[in-house]
Formats: sequence, C-alpha cells, structure tokens
Amino acid sequence: MKKSNLEKIDLEIYEETLDNGLRVYVVPKDNVNSIYATFSTKFGSIYQEFVPNGSNKMIKVPLGVAHFLEHKMFEQKDEVDPFTFYSERGCDANANTSNYKTTYLFSGSNSFSENINYLLDYVQDPYFTDENVEKEKGIIEQEIKMYDDDPYFKMYDGIIYNSFINHPIKYPIAGTVDDVYSITKDDLYTCYNTFYHPSNMFLVITGNVDPKEAIELVKINQEKKKFDEFEDIKVKEYKEPNKVEKEKQTISMDIEISKLGIGYKIDCSKINKPIQDIKTYISMLFDLKLGSTSLINEKLKKLNLTTHDIDFTLVNTDKHILVIIMVETNEIDKTLELIEEELSDLNIKQEEFERKKKVRKSGCIYRSDSIYSINNKIMNNIMNYDKVILDDYKHIDSLNMKDMNKIIKNINLQNKTIYIINKS
Repeated sequence: MKKSNLEKIDLEIYEETLDNGLRVYVVPKDNVNSIYATFSTKFGSIYQEFVPNGSNKMIKVPLGVAHFLEHKMFEQKDEVDPFTFYSERGCDANANTSNYKTTYLFSGSNSFSENINYLLDYVQDPYFTDENVEKEKGIIEQEIKMYDDDPYFKMYDGIIYNSFINHPIKYPIAGTVDDVYSITKDDLYTCYNTFYHPSNMFLVITGNVDPKEAIELVKINQEKKKFDEFEDIKVKEYKEPNKVEKEKQTISMDIEISKLGIGYKIDCSKINKPIQDIKTYISMLFDLKLGSTSLINEKLKKLNLTTHDIDFTLVNTDKHILVIIMVETNEIDKTLELIEEELSDLNIKQEEFERKKKVRKSGCIYRSDSIYSINNKIMNNIMNYDKVILDDYKHIDSLNMKDMNKIIKNINLQNKTIYIINKS
C-alpha cells in the first residue's frame, strides 16, 4: 500500500493495485460522518467497436450498450434490489454512464463493511436474461424520450451530433430507441466480459474511513473471486475530419424563450501537449471571454438580449475539443453577432490569465472540503492522466502564457455548427 500527500489541502491518499489488477484509492477525512465510494470501469458510450475478450475479430455493438448495461447491473439473481439494499441501511446508491466510463456508487455513514462488499459483489456478478433485458427496453425508451423533451439536452446532443462525422461521441449516451430495442443479452455479456475486468476498473473511497481496513476488506473480497486473464482491449480508432457534419440546424419546441447554441470544433492534433492540458487552457480562455464575469455577459444583459449567463462546456476526443456555447435569447441573430464579435480576438492579458489561475487554486481549497469533490477529482485524474495528480497547485502553476498563446494561435473557429431552438 502506497501512501502519498495531496499537497496544500492536508489530506492523504492511500493506493494499492491488487493481484487481479483492481486499483484502489482511499482518502480518509475524519471531520465528516459519511463515506462515499465509487466503483468505475473504463467503458462508456464511445466504445462501440472493439475486439471482445477471447477473440481476435473486431465487432460492432448497438449504440447505448454501456448505458443499458449500467441499468441491468441493478437486477440481481436473488432479486435483491441494490437501491433497496442501501436504502434499508440509511445510504444512497446510484450509477452513471459517460462517454468514457461507467460508475456505480453509494454514500452513507452506516455499515461500511457490508456496503463495500455489496457494491463489489453486485457489480461483479451480472445477471442478464432474455426476459429481463426485454423488460428494460421500455424503461430506457421512456428515459430517452424524457431527455428528448428537454431543450437543453436536445441542443447539447444536437450540437455534438452535428459537429462530428465519424467519431461515436456524436451519438447520445443512451443511444436511440431503435438501437435500444436491438440490444440482446449476448451483447451485454460480451461488453461486460471485455470491459468489466478488475484490471480495467478502479475503486475510490473518500470520507470517514480507516484506509488500511478499507483496502483489506476489498482484498479479502477480491481473493474469493476468480477472473479470466486480462487481455489488452483493442478498440477502433476513428479518423475524424476537422469540418463539421452540419453547419446549421433550426427546430421549434414549446418553450418560453428561444435558445441559441454554437459548437466550435477545434483541431488539437498540431499542439504538442496532452489533450487534457489543452482542454484546461481552452477552458480558461473561454471562461475569460464568455464566463459569468466577462464583458460580453454584461453587455448581453444590459441590451436585454438575455437574462441568464452564457453557458459553455467542453467535450473532447483524442484529437478534437468541441466548445459548446448555449444562451437563452429571443434575439438570435444579434446575440450570435455579438458573441462572434467577442471571439474574433482571442488574445488575453497576462493579468487576466493569472487571475484565472488564482480562481482555480481557490477551487482546489473549496473542493477539499467535500468527499464527493475529492472522489470526483481522483476519478477524473485516473481517466485523464492514468494517475492521481498529488499537487494541483503545482499543476496550475505550470500553466503559462507562452503555452496559452501557442494554443490561441492554433485555434480555428471556422469549423462550427449553429443550433437554434425557436418558440413554437
């Protein structure tokens, strides 16, 4: 077991890789009552084409399999519902699927030994039948339709779909209704047996817990189980062009205020830096240009073009970063003109850049008080860097204007898609 310090926030992290390949991370925090545990696999919605474990031939599974699989892991052979199990012990349970991973979790202050064993056991004991798979399809169909009625989800998914051409990140995480109805029990087992091996998973525990006892509990649990030998997972690589699939789309929905969305597809292949570091710089840049304290935000409000701040988020593949901008406005053309005018000059000042670095450092202190934020930080570190960043301050201090200016010079905002939702 390795012990390290999370610098500047007075926390320690204990980590160990078990014999079966499972990586375990524990951050004890004595001044809280609760414990938060997340059990993740590096399997998300983009893994549509891959070589299954025990095979040498690449296959293609329906869209939405990772999300469907997440749903079905909660159905157990003994008919004990994990949600009920944790609720009876005064704890919360949930799960989520993203583009790159699936996570199962619980939080609570009681029965840690029983809870952690149950989490490991139900996630590592799939039970799929033709009947229970068919039963789930209608449930997921309703979930898809619910999101389809939400204008922000509609716009977000629409911008991503219209921005990418070949990469499967373009498709919704839950897939389409047609794809969901094509998923079989065999599809689920194929994906599970390939991606849910301990060597492709990691466990993060944060909160009021003894790290040595926690890791020992996990060790004992895993030693009772047998797993096939892990094979490196081969997934399809996609050649994604810089241009977007569709430059503009307008739809109508039953809403009070029209909505404007812009997706800027940025090619990062010529920038000699890890994609996650590039993403950090671009996030800081757009925060300065469009964030809650930006001049354009104030201008839009003073002109009564919008009542809310501009929302923006970043989505990335291995070679592209998509900046998604969304704003409520009944003056689409004028608002679009002003935003694009603001982004016509991406240059920023040194003092602005340093100010954003200080904001990020403050965020590190703020997050250190939350066992949920600490846990999420570790999960994101594992997914993005395959290790835990022990000194976030040092990482932030390493950001510099020279690299920022280099990235700004390589940003081309010509490859974009516009998505408009008008009032019906």
